Amino acid sequence: MNPGILYALGAYLSWGLFPLYFRQIATIPALQVVAHRTIWSLAFVALVLLATRHLHWLREVSAATWRRFAVSALLIAINWLTYVWAVGNGHVLDASLGYFINPLVNVALGFAVLHERPRPVQWLAVGLAAFGVLWLTVAAGRLPWVALVLAASFGLYGLMRKTAALGAIEGLALETLILAPLALGGLAWWSQAGSLAGQTAADWAWLIGTGPVTAGALLLFAAGARRIPLATLGLVQYVSPSLQFLLGVFLFREPMDASRLVAFGFIWSALAVYSAEGLWQARRPAPPRAA
Repeated sequence: MNPGILYALGAYLSWGLFPLYFRQIATIPALQVVAHRTIWSLAFVALVLLATRHLHWLREVSAATWRRFAVSALLIAINWLTYVWAVGNGHVLDASLGYFINPLVNVALGFAVLHERPRPVQWLAVGLAAFGVLWLTVAAGRLPWVALVLAASFGLYGLMRKTAALGAIEGLALETLILAPLALGGLAWWSQAGSLAGQTAADWAWLIGTGPVTAGALLLFAAGARRIPLATLGLVQYVSPSLQFLLGVFLFREPMDASRLVAFGFIWSALAVYSAEGLWQARRPAPPRAA
C-alpha cells in the first residue's frame, strides 16, 4: 500500500476521533481549551523545528506573509473554538455535518474568490448540499450554525493556506506564534481570577496533550498529501466526519430524527456525486498535445 494513504488515513482517523479526546475536558470552558491548545501546539512544533534544525525560514517571512497568517490564525482559532464548544455541548453531529459539506464549500469559495469555473456536476453537488442545509434549517426552525461556522472557517482557512508560502508545520508554528500572546494573556487572567484553580493534574495532562495531537495529525496529513493524488485524498477526507457522525449517533446518543436524516441524505448524495465526478475526471486520459 502507498505509505501516503496510511499517513492520510492516520490524519483523518485522528481528526475523526477528536471528540473522544475533547470530551475528556468538556467541563473546561472552550476558550480556555483553545488557549491551551495554542500554547502546547506552539511548544510541540517549536521542539520539532529545533530537533530538525529548521528555523531559518522564520527570518525570511515577509510582512505580507505575517499579515496573511494573522488572518489564517484568526480563522483557525474560530474553527477550534467552535469545534471544542460543539463537542462539549452535545453537537458532534453538527460538527460532522460541517466537515461533510466543507469540500463543497471549497468549490463555492473557489468560484467566488479564485474565479475558478466549477464543472456542471460540481454545481449539482453544491446545490444538493445547499438543499440539505435548507431542509435542516426549515425542519429545525434555525440555521445549523455550528456546521456552517465550521465549514466556512475551515474553507476560508484552506483558501488562505492554499496561497501561502509556508508548509504545514511552518504555517502552524507561525499561526500559533501569532495567537500565543492572546492565549498567554488569557491564561494569566484566568489564573489571577481563580478560574483555573479547580483543574486537576489529569485535566492538565489532557490540556497539554492537545498540542501533540493537533500538530501530530497535521504532520501526518502533510506527509500523506505529498504522496498521494488529490482525488485519493479527497475520498480519504470523508473518514473524519464519518467517524464523528458514528460517535455522535451511537456513543454520545445525540438525536437523529427523520428530518435530520433526510438532510444528511441530501449531503451524502452531494458528496457521492462530487467524488464520483472527481474520480472520473482524474481517470480521463489527458488530451493529446498539439504537434
